[in-house]
Amino acid sequence: MKYIVIVGDGMADYPRPELNNRTPLQYARTPNMDLLAARGEVGLVKTVPDGFQPGSDVANLSVLGYAPEKYYTGRSPLEAVSMGVTLGDRDVAFRCNLVTLSGEENYADKQMIDYSAGEITSSEARELIGAVEAELGDGERQFYPGISYRHLMVWRGGPEETVLTPPHDISGRVVGEYLPRGEGGDVLLGIMQQSYGILKDHPVNRSRVQRGLCPANSVWLWGQGKKPSLPPFKELYGLEGAVISAVDLIMGIGICAGLKVVTVPGATGNIHTNFKGKAEAALGALREGADFVYLHVEAPDEAGHHGDTETKVRAIEEIDRQVLGTLLDGLGEFKAYRIMLLPDHPTPLSIKTHTPEPVPFALLDSGKQVFTDRTYCESTAAAAGIALANGPALMRRFLGIDQ
Repeated sequence: MKYIVIVGDGMADYPRPELNNRTPLQYARTPNMDLLAARGEVGLVKTVPDGFQPGSDVANLSVLGYAPEKYYTGRSPLEAVSMGVTLGDRDVAFRCNLVTLSGEENYADKQMIDYSAGEITSSEARELIGAVEAELGDGERQFYPGISYRHLMVWRGGPEETVLTPPHDISGRVVGEYLPRGEGGDVLLGIMQQSYGILKDHPVNRSRVQRGLCPANSVWLWGQGKKPSLPPFKELYGLEGAVISAVDLIMGIGICAGLKVVTVPGATGNIHTNFKGKAEAALGALREGADFVYLHVEAPDEAGHHGDTETKVRAIEEIDRQVLGTLLDGLGEFKAYRIMLLPDHPTPLSIKTHTPEPVPFALLDSGKQVFTDRTYCESTAAAAGIALANGPALMRRFLGIDQ
């Protein structure tokens, strides 16, 4: 038996007036997703435990079968693993976004114009993070470049309990009430303020402004945590596997779980990603001996954070056509397979950030197909009557454990 999970990050949503009061999943053309729902089973799963923020870190740990209550230590240390940054026992890692802030003189009066600095390129970002490291890095704190706007700061012996806000939660808002506070907050705020002075007139940003692009004029620190420790996926579930994603967070979770990271040329984490290449890489991993593949697509989540309805619908349709369609065409070469599709969490267009509601899943077993007229969407899943309490319960159901 081969197993593959497709996570369309943030696909779930609320009905939208511009979509005739349908959700993006209901509005999009998704014949392959509908096929899974019609021939398999659908239901809802609660991926975010009570008391946890509905981040992709918590939700993807849960979907992969790891209870966040037991294993979650923060977002940034998972990304550090993927970036090859070794954390000591006392080190605290922070996500370091490059963001676009408005030009008010007082930092607290600025607005969060774009949490991704216009999805800045990795090569441009590397120069900017290098400039910040040159000015602000020292024996205690270091900055590491990542992918696009997503970077890392490590504070040796730093604080864990500082109150920090994800920048994608405050798009369009004045940042004053969301600045760091609590233990170490003054230091982190100082870094953010100093970074504005370093970056606002940097040649990379002057060039971006001249081209009509958002300047990456500040770093924004959030998502802190210490070194994670996960038992191998094979130890928990008995399978060797692989993970495919464009973002360090998911790759880091995979590495911690002992899964092989499969890199895909052209995978970007946005709508311009190599959708079909991810599916082809998943099939290749299965042919090469993997029993399990976790395939993650970031594009719907990015569109949700930007409030971009058209792009979110398009991302869902590309997942259906290029990812799921390619997989269904290729999985026939295997004697038996199970395939599951779900979001990790909703990212509603109306609020541009994550919410903790249960998400719809569709699960197809090649040897146990049924024939119904179900489609894949939030309301169909809710009406099916299957409601799972957490991600590990879904993973056990998917793998046929305890059934």
